[in-house]
Amino acid sequence: MIPLLAIAAWSGTGKTTLLKKLIPELCQLGIRPGLIKHTHHNMDVDKPGKDSYELRKAGAAQTLVASKQRWALMTETPEEEELDLAFLVSRMDASKLDLVLVEGFKHESVAKILLFRQDTGHAVSELTIDEHTIAVASDIPLNVDVPVLDLNNLQEIVAFILAWLGTE
Repeated sequence: MIPLLAIAAWSGTGKTTLLKKLIPELCQLGIRPGLIKHTHHNMDVDKPGKDSYELRKAGAAQTLVASKQRWALMTETPEEEELDLAFLVSRMDASKLDLVLVEGFKHESVAKILLFRQDTGHAVSELTIDEHTIAVASDIPLNVDVPVLDLNNLQEIVAFILAWLGTE
C-alpha cells in the first residue's frame, strides 16, 4: 500500500501553492510522489476540438490518450456517486510511487496535514483536528494537540514528512 498524505484546508489557504513547492523538493530527495487532487468543479482534462475530446463526447465510456511523454485515462462517471479515495489510489501504479499526496478529501480516513492561514476569514476554533490529523501547518503559532509546522518553512514541512515516512 502506498502511503497517503492529504493536504487539507479551506479554499484560498494555499494547498496548491504548498504542493507546487513540496513536490519538487521531495523529488530532489529521491521521493517519488503521486498526486490526487479533489475538485468540486466540473473539470475536463481534454480540450474541445481535439480528436480525443470529440471521440469521448461521441460516447466512449473510457478514453485513453497516449504519447511518448505521458498517458491519461478518462472515465465518464455522470451517474455515479463521487468516487472514494481508496478507489482512486488503486488506479495508480504503486511501483512508480513512494507517496501519494492528496489535495482535499479532508473527510477521508487518511493521514493529513491541515493548513491554517490567519487571513482566510476562518478562526482556529473551526479547524477539524481528528485522529487522522498528523500536524497543522500554520502562519501563526497555535495551541493544538498535534505538531504545529511553520506554513512558510518548506524545509520544516519536508523534514516532518520524511520523518513520518520513516525515511529520515
